[in-house]
Amino acid sequence: MNLKRYSACYAFAAAFLVSNPVFAQHDGHRIIKPEDLKWENAASLPPGAKVAMIDGRINQEGPIIFRVKLPANYQIPPHFHGTHERVTVISGTLNICIGDRFDKQKTTAMKPGTVNLMPPKMHHFAWTAEEVVFQLNVVGPWTVTYLNPADDPRKQ
Repeated sequence: MNLKRYSACYAFAAAFLVSNPVFAQHDGHRIIKPEDLKWENAASLPPGAKVAMIDGRINQEGPIIFRVKLPANYQIPPHFHGTHERVTVISGTLNICIGDRFDKQKTTAMKPGTVNLMPPKMHHFAWTAEEVVFQLNVVGPWTVTYLNPADDPRKQ
């Protein structure tokens, strides 16, 4: 056993683990902390929702990661997306249901850490009782189509 070689490996690993973030952010590698997120109004959701882009662009092809912040007592009417949707709840409880008509009694409470996987064009709706933050991992372009066009805030 070559102790000198193992010592060098441990020294490198220790230096990597305690290095400053600038080192970890070169050559395409990025670390995005919650305090670095830039929250903006979400045009495709009812007023009050905020979105923070992490990676990719909503209207372009390719992988997209973003977070959505919904206020307390908020509702998203029945809608669907053109691509697979992967939702991970970060904080709060997101109540969600598959269906064409909004009905709070039929929803499932998604607490922090819960993941929801939906295929394209799955009709669903959601509501909150408290502020909720969740992360979406999708492939773009990402779209929202409301079952009732009158629910679409982009047309109001």
